Amino acid sequence: MSSSVSLSTTSTRWDARLWGVLLTVSIVIGLDALDVSMVGVALPAIQADLGLSTNALQWVVSGYVLGYGGLLLLGGRTADLLGRRRVFLVAVAVFALASLLGGLVDDGALLIASRFIKGLAAAFTAPAALSIITTTFQEGPARNKAISIFAVFGASGYSAGLVFSGLLTEVGWRWTFLLPAPIALIALVAAWKLIPSYRAEEGRGYDFPGAITGAAGSLLLVFGVVEAPEIGWAAPRTLITFAVALALLVTFVIIEKRSRHPLLRLGILRSGPLARANLGGALFFGAYIGFQFVVMLYLQRVLGWSALQTALGFLPAALIVAFGSPRIEPLIDRVGTPRTIFAGVVAHVIGYALFLRIDEHSGYAGSVLPSMILLGIGFTLAFSSLNIQATAGIPDDEQGLAGGLLNTSLQVGGAIGLAVVTAVLTANGGREASPAALLTGLTPALSVVTGIAVLGLLIAISGLVARKRPAEEPVAAQEDLLALAD
Repeated sequence: MSSSVSLSTTSTRWDARLWGVLLTVSIVIGLDALDVSMVGVALPAIQADLGLSTNALQWVVSGYVLGYGGLLLLGGRTADLLGRRRVFLVAVAVFALASLLGGLVDDGALLIASRFIKGLAAAFTAPAALSIITTTFQEGPARNKAISIFAVFGASGYSAGLVFSGLLTEVGWRWTFLLPAPIALIALVAAWKLIPSYRAEEGRGYDFPGAITGAAGSLLLVFGVVEAPEIGWAAPRTLITFAVALALLVTFVIIEKRSRHPLLRLGILRSGPLARANLGGALFFGAYIGFQFVVMLYLQRVLGWSALQTALGFLPAALIVAFGSPRIEPLIDRVGTPRTIFAGVVAHVIGYALFLRIDEHSGYAGSVLPSMILLGIGFTLAFSSLNIQATAGIPDDEQGLAGGLLNTSLQVGGAIGLAVVTAVLTANGGREASPAALLTGLTPALSVVTGIAVLGLLIAISGLVARKRPAEEPVAAQEDLLALAD
């Protein structure tokens, strides 16, 4: 951090500037999360207005996921190498312009392109934002409190996106694209004034071969995952895409092992807490995104709810996250991240399992609301804890990398979870089926969601029973990681 403006603190009592930095980057991460889910309820209106095919329509969602999930690792390391403030400002500006473009275009291809550009911008803002927080607030209670507040914006963004989508679609689907633009511009001005300049790493080269192979491999992997349910998992194009992606990623690992200045220092993956946070986060988010898709289909296609009613159906979960996440930091400090992650995943597993009771005549209060409450509780407990555990003990010059890794895990996990659930649903009745046939397909899809969550629970349990000194504790983790060298 620049010596001219030092904001680092060990206290949880902060001045106005510290709060300004925290809220600015938190608002931007909220916008990133908002955009993942906000177009979901608006898709039927977009299809009717622009005349998009079903395949093209899915890319309105998948285009964002492709840019976001495919380039997060590159975005995180770029923030470390070129400067967090610089990368953050440029990416927020691009995000605002792409939001404006998406709300004004009348062509499906341009709409999808704007979504990809927004996802690309988010791939740079998300890890830069997290690394700004983790290098501004001293590890321990101060950082835990900051990350808890930061996480509430991210977690609430996913849930609030559905609510806003329903509300804005009633006015016009274009508002779901236009809404983030002025908010992003306000955040850009605030960031320009409040966020101090961070010195980029000195004496470090740029790993261009690693950047190219890593980004290309990640993009192809996410592209293959989101395309597979539509064209078939065993289709030649799918198999070729995965084969090329695997070859590129293997090449990337080889390059990183030999590079003097690697994009991804492989030694960082030796941290058990970091590895569990990333793998557990991928499963946690994969199950949630798949469940969210199933619930939207159930409420609109089986129960016949409107877009607004569907959006309001998710409101209880959003409110629990919004009010609970800022207050979770004392609990995390007291019991540690492994226990809060475990409790959050348990809540989600129970919530998904309870939803298996649905039928054509289920009432909201008895069948849907209990799962929504458990989802809100689970997100409140686990999301902040995953962010804290994934970055604890990581040196300042690799905080962007750690943030990029976690966000990559979340987005790729979400893409894979949605793809698997979509494939199961299509194989058991299809998304275009009658309400009765669709309900038949929803049951195995919900079983898959529950199974993914159970795998995440096993990862959480492994964190509780790990036979070593508590690396999740910040100081111990920092000592362990600083001792690692490739």
